[in-house]
Amino acid sequence: MSRAEQAFQRETSFLSGVQMNFEVAKGKAFRGKFWRASQHDEEDRLRALLARHGRPDRAALKALPCNRRVVLRGFERRFIFGKRATGVAIASVLSPLEHFAADNAGEAPPIGLAELTDHVRRLAGDAKTPHVIGVCSPTGFAREVHNSGLDFPNITLVLIEPDGTGGWKVSSPGAAVDARVLAIFDPESSRQKVDRAKRVVEEASADLLTGSLSLEQVVERTGLPEAVVKTALEEVVKADPELKLAKKDGTFLLYRGAAAMPGEKNSVSMIDRIRQMFSREGDDKQKINLLSERRAALTQRRDRLYDDIAKLEKKEDELMEQGRAANSALTQRRIAAQVAQLRKDILRVNTSLGMLNQQINIISTDIHNLTLIQQGQIAKLPDSQELTEHAVAAEEMLETLKADADLVASLEAGMSEAVMSDEEQDILKEFQEASSSRAGSRAGERKESAAPADAAPRAAQREEVKPAAPRKEPATPQRSAAVPPPEPPPMMTRPEANPKLRDPEAT
Repeated sequence: MSRAEQAFQRETSFLSGVQMNFEVAKGKAFRGKFWRASQHDEEDRLRALLARHGRPDRAALKALPCNRRVVLRGFERRFIFGKRATGVAIASVLSPLEHFAADNAGEAPPIGLAELTDHVRRLAGDAKTPHVIGVCSPTGFAREVHNSGLDFPNITLVLIEPDGTGGWKVSSPGAAVDARVLAIFDPESSRQKVDRAKRVVEEASADLLTGSLSLEQVVERTGLPEAVVKTALEEVVKADPELKLAKKDGTFLLYRGAAAMPGEKNSVSMIDRIRQMFSREGDDKQKINLLSERRAALTQRRDRLYDDIAKLEKKEDELMEQGRAANSALTQRRIAAQVAQLRKDILRVNTSLGMLNQQINIISTDIHNLTLIQQGQIAKLPDSQELTEHAVAAEEMLETLKADADLVASLEAGMSEAVMSDEEQDILKEFQEASSSRAGSRAGERKESAAPADAAPRAAQREEVKPAAPRKEPATPQRSAAVPPPEPPPMMTRPEANPKLRDPEAT
C-alpha cells in the first residue's frame, strides 16, 4: 500500500468513527435541540493540482485524500419561530495535497504550525459561536505544533494523528480540554481498542510458551490505557482456560498454566477440597500452575536484566568513544577506570542471567513432565485386557459379516434363476444361438476373403525358404558269390535319342 492510499484510508477511518461519535454526543457533550449536518471537501483543488502535475486521472483522484470534513451545527429554539446557534463541531482532515498530487516517492511531510493555523482560521465562522474543531493529519504534526501552545478565542482545538501502533493519538496543543471532548474525536471505539490489545497478545503467543507477558509490555506496544489492556487480558484468559493472569511485584503477568481437566468445576466446595487433600487428586494441576507462575516471574526478571545489560553496553560504547577522543591522559585514565567497572558489572549481570536461565530450564522440565502425566490421566486409555476383548469381538464381527455377505450373494444368484420362466429361458437360448451363429459366419467370411490373397505368396515363400534335402545314398550290401547282382534299370535318354518319346504317334 502506497503512502497516498494509506493516508486516504486513515481519512476515511477517522471521519466514519467521528461521525458516529457526533450522533452520540448530540444533546450531551454538544448543547442544542436542533441539528444540521453538512460535508465538504477540497476535491476541486486536488483536481487542479493533478492537472498541474500532468495527472488528469480519475482513478488517482479517487485514491487520494481530499481533505474532507464533517460539520455539525446545533440550534435551540428562540421565542416561538426563531432559533439560535448553540455551537459548531467540525471534524476535519488536513493532508499535504501538493505532495500526493506530485506523486513523490519520499515520506509525506507532517503538518506545520503555519499550515495548521491558516486551516483553523478558515474553518471558524462566527466568532461569537463556540467551536469545537478536531483536525486530523494522516501524516502527523510537526514538533513545533505540540510545543506552540496554540490557542484561539472561543475555539477548542483537538489534534488527531496516528500513533504508530494502529491507533490514534488525541491531544490539544493549548489549554486543557475535557476528556469527554477528546473521546469524541477518537475514531477508535472501546471495543476496537480491546480487540487491538488482544491481537497484540495473540502475536506474542510464542512468548507465553516458556515465558510471560506483562501488562506494561502490552501498554507499551499498543499505547492504550492500562484499564483497556487489563480488560483485554481478562477476556483472553476467559477464552483460553490454560492462560492465567496473576499479580506479581505490582504488575499483572499473563502466562500459560495447566490445561483444564474435562468436566472440571471452576468452584470447589469445602467437601471437595477435603477429599482432594486426602486423595491427593488435582496436585499435578496445582503444581503446574504454581511452577508456571514462578517461571513467569523469573522470565520477567531475566528480561529486565537483558535490558540492563543493553544499557550498560551502550554506556560502555559511549565511554570508549569519549576515551578515544580525549586528549588528556588523566581523562583517559578516568574513563578507563569507568569502562573496567562497567565490564565487571556486565559480567556480574551475565552470571545472574546464567543462574536464572538454569532455574527456568529446571522449572520448564518439571512442568513438561507434570504435563505429560496430566495428559496421560486425561486420556483414560483402556488396559490390555479390554484391548484384547475388543480385538476378538471385532474379528468375530468381521467373520460373521463375511459369512452373511457370501450367503446373500448365493441367494441372489439362485433367485435370478428361479425368477425366469421356461418360456423366457427358451427365448434367451434362441438369442444366444443366433448370436453365436452370426459370430461364426462372420469369422468364416473373414477367413475366405483373406485366403486367396495370401495363399500364393505364402506357398512361394515356403518353396523359397524350404532348403533342398541332401540326397542320401542307400547302403550297398555285400554281394555273395551265390546271389547274382541285380540288373541295372534302363537308362533314361533325352527325347531326341528316343523316337517314341519324341513322337507320340509312333507309339
